[in-house]
Amino acid sequence: MNRRNIFEQGEIFHICNKSIANYGIFKDLNNCQRFIQALDFQNGHKYDKNLASYLKRHKDYSPQLLEFDKNSLIKFISYCIMPDHYHLVIKILKGKILSKYINDVENSYSRYFNIKFDRKGPLWQDNFKAIRIETNEQLLHVVRYVNINPTTSGLVRKPEDWKYSSYRDLISSPKYLKKIIKEISISDNKKFKKFCEDNVDYQKKLRLIKKQLLE
Repeated sequence: MNRRNIFEQGEIFHICNKSIANYGIFKDLNNCQRFIQALDFQNGHKYDKNLASYLKRHKDYSPQLLEFDKNSLIKFISYCIMPDHYHLVIKILKGKILSKYINDVENSYSRYFNIKFDRKGPLWQDNFKAIRIETNEQLLHVVRYVNINPTTSGLVRKPEDWKYSSYRDLISSPKYLKKIIKEISISDNKKFKKFCEDNVDYQKKLRLIKKQLLE
């Protein structure tokens, strides 16, 4: 995390973090769902004292991250949970809460994971990284990158085949881009789908070039 970031209300950020030693903390899809539950549970909602207690009574808890209400601390614009890392594109709704929110989410998931797999120690490679989004062009680029990441990484053939990202909702239901996530300048879900998928091949090539440079 860049300590210069103050995380003011109304600002938009690309948030990401990776597991320690590239460990596949989200390879089990049930773990992806638990992380999504933590993202929603910590987002200003007073369901219970902690997520574990809440889930004992609500085993079917299946939050929709792209929706928000007056209690929400942040608004999700896009997200993607990958096998060893996550990406969030969020807008801050209540000032100076982002660091605590992300720390609460990561700590909640770490406790769950360590108990489930009988392990000890840190789960995350470092403090989360936060990049402020300052222009519409930058936002479009980041949102596209996040949503097609599973395809350009070779995990699925089509972005919508990856269950634990925002892409399926953004392209299937007109309400998100038209009424809820107006920060994205493309309000038509079919145009958004074309905008994202026209870039898949280029992003694959870019990923390959980066890999070759690092080897």
